[in-house]
Amino acid sequence: MIRLHMPRPRHLRIVALATTGLLVASALVAPAGNAQVAPPSTPTATAIPGVDEIVSSPNLRQIANLPKVAPLDATNSDLAFQGRYAFAGNYNGFVIYDISRPSAPTVKARVLCPGSQNDISVHGDLLFLSTDSPRSDDSCTSTPGAPLEKGSWEGIKVFDIRDKANPRYIKSVETACGSHTHTLVPGKDRKAVYLYVSSYSPRVEFPDCQPPHDSISIVKVPLKKPTDAAVVATPNLFPDGGFPGSETGSATTGCHDITAYPSKDLAAGACMGDGILLDIKNREAPRVINRIRDTVNFAFWHSATFNNSGTKVVFTDELGGGGAATCNEAIGPNRGADAIYDIAGRGDARTMTFRSYYKIPRVNADTENCVAHNGSLVPVLGRDIMVQSWYQGGVSVWDFTDSAHPKEIAFWERGPLSADTFVGGGTWSAYYYNGHIYSNDIVKGLDVLELNDWRTWSAKLTRYNELNVQTQPSYLGW
Repeated sequence: MIRLHMPRPRHLRIVALATTGLLVASALVAPAGNAQVAPPSTPTATAIPGVDEIVSSPNLRQIANLPKVAPLDATNSDLAFQGRYAFAGNYNGFVIYDISRPSAPTVKARVLCPGSQNDISVHGDLLFLSTDSPRSDDSCTSTPGAPLEKGSWEGIKVFDIRDKANPRYIKSVETACGSHTHTLVPGKDRKAVYLYVSSYSPRVEFPDCQPPHDSISIVKVPLKKPTDAAVVATPNLFPDGGFPGSETGSATTGCHDITAYPSKDLAAGACMGDGILLDIKNREAPRVINRIRDTVNFAFWHSATFNNSGTKVVFTDELGGGGAATCNEAIGPNRGADAIYDIAGRGDARTMTFRSYYKIPRVNADTENCVAHNGSLVPVLGRDIMVQSWYQGGVSVWDFTDSAHPKEIAFWERGPLSADTFVGGGTWSAYYYNGHIYSNDIVKGLDVLELNDWRTWSAKLTRYNELNVQTQPSYLGW
C-alpha cells in the first residue's frame, strides 16, 4: 500500500493474554458469519455479495477469525511465520498469534509501537519492523514527526522474541527515506542476515530523503550481536535513472518491494515504474541483470513472486495505491492485475518475457478498494499455484502453470464494508503456511482459511520452520 502518514498512540505496551480483559474477547474465535458457497460448477461469483456477507468457492472455506482490538486497532499489514506462531504487522505495532490449532488461534502478545507500515519479518530470536512515517524519535513512545525536520526518524526496528509473550525492543537503524518494506536475506556464512530496505518518494525539501534516490539500503544484522546492526551499503539500482513517469505510470524513485530467492542467488524488485531482476550472490552488492517496463497497463510495480523453479516471476500492479475501486468493468482485466513473465537464459544473460495478465474474474462494488496485493506460492508438486490478497476483492487461489493462460481455482471474499459509501479495507496479505491460508484483513483481523482441492493436496507435504514470504524458500518439486 502507498504510504500513509497517520497519528498513532504514543507508548509501548506489551500485553499477554492473562494481563488484560481486552484480550479475553479477542481470544474467542468469531463464527464464519453469513457464509455462502458458490455453485460447484465454477469458482467465480457473478453477484456482488451484501455488506459483510461471505461467499466462496466450494474448495475454500473460513475456519477462524480473530477480530482486532484496541490498542492495535489501526490498519493491519503484513504477516510472517515461525513454528507455531504467526506475526502480524499493524500500523500501531504487531501481534503474535499462537496458531498451533489453526481453527482456534489465540493471541500470545501485542506490542504497541506505532509507525506505518510496520512491515514485518522474523529470523530465529529476532523480529524486524519497517517504519515509513516520520517519527519524533526511534522509540515506541514516539510521536508523529515531520519529513522537513532533520531530527525525524524512519527506518528499521529490531526486537528480541525469545520470549514470545514479552518481546523486547533492542535496536533501531535509520535508513534513507525510511523503510516502506524490507526483505530478509540470510548471509552465506549464516553469521548475519541482511535486510534489503525499500523506500521511495524523495523530495529536495526532505533532509533525509533526497532525490534521485535510485538506491536501496542494506542493513547487516550480526546474529550473535544484533545490537551492532547497521547500514553497510546503499547500492544504486538505477544509475541511468528509472522510469520517468507518465500519465498512467509512476516514476521510479526507489523500490516498493523486493522478493529474494536466496538459494538461487536471485531477487526481483518491484520498483514503482520498473521491474528488475537482480543477482544477489554478493549479498552486500546486488546487481541488476534485467529490467522491464509496462507503459500500457502497469501503474505501480508493487511486489513480485517467483515460481519454485525460478523460471517465472509474477509482478503485481497496485493501481490506485490500494485505496481505489479497480476491480470493476470500467478498469477492465489488464490493469490493477498481475503480470506473468517467463525467465530465460543463464547468469547475467537472463531475461524476462511477458506472457499474460491475471486478475480476479469477479466484479467488485465501486465502494470497495480492490487491486492485486500480497500473496505467496502454494507449495504444490509439479504446478505453479499462488494464493493472493486483493483487498476487498478477497483471497484468490490461481494456477499459472501455463504462463499464457492463468486461471483461478478457488476464492473467498467478504462483501463490501458499506453498500453506499467507499470504505477501505479487505485482506492485506494472504499466505499459505503449513497446511492453511492466513489472511491479515485491514479491518476484520486475522482470518484462517482451509483449502481442499485435488490440485493442491501435495502442498500439505511441505512444512516450514520459518516463513517470510519475501524471502522465498524452495520446496520439493519435479
